Amino acid sequence: MARNAEKAQSMMNRFVAARKEMTQTRVVQKRPFLVQDVHSVGACEKWRAQVIKEVSKHVSEIQNGSLGEHKIRDLNDQINKLLREKRSWESQINSLGGPNYANATQRVVDADGRNAWGSEGYYYFGAAKELPGVKELFESRAAEPPKRSRFEMYQMIDGDYYGYRDDDDGVLERLEKEAEKKAITAEVAEWMKGQTITKKFKSGETTQSDHLKAHVPLPNQSEIEKMILEQKKRELLARLKS
Repeated sequence: MARNAEKAQSMMNRFVAARKEMTQTRVVQKRPFLVQDVHSVGACEKWRAQVIKEVSKHVSEIQNGSLGEHKIRDLNDQINKLLREKRSWESQINSLGGPNYANATQRVVDADGRNAWGSEGYYYFGAAKELPGVKELFESRAAEPPKRSRFEMYQMIDGDYYGYRDDDDGVLERLEKEAEKKAITAEVAEWMKGQTITKKFKSGETTQSDHLKAHVPLPNQSEIEKMILEQKKRELLARLKS
């Protein structure tokens, strides 16, 4: 009986010693700050999985709207930071010859599977969508009509756009004839007026000056004589003063 107790005690001692040794030798490995320092695809995959796990944890936490505005903003910033780190690990994996995760269609979704709000690499998750200014910002963006692409605009262009079939209905031809008729009538009337003036000038009924139009006011004879007299007075006064 004592022999069995001694054996059990010996086995327990060995187990405790082995456990203590494992605890002392186990070192908690920290995720590298620079992804370029890791040159193994397996290690990159491990750190990428760890980042994804942290993202899932934070996305679950941010669903609680009672955390407060500052806590929600901090969590949302941390999620976006981790997403950028995840893309860095994926780029390093691809450069080392591993799978190219960028080719896969990766949607950024919320905890409910809905697309996260965001643009230009920054997204809003959970209660962050209800923060002041965020909801109004994306509602105003959604109200804007979608812009058509250049390909869609070119699909609407046909011969009518370039005016190739403008004469098919005959409307343009009719309008051109009316405008041409008015222009000819106006030119003929102007020519007849010139002919009448020429005939009167040749017959002596009028002079050429009668038909000259002055664009500035011209002085008459008395005004000219008055201006000359004033000029002579000024010259005489200038001589007397000198």
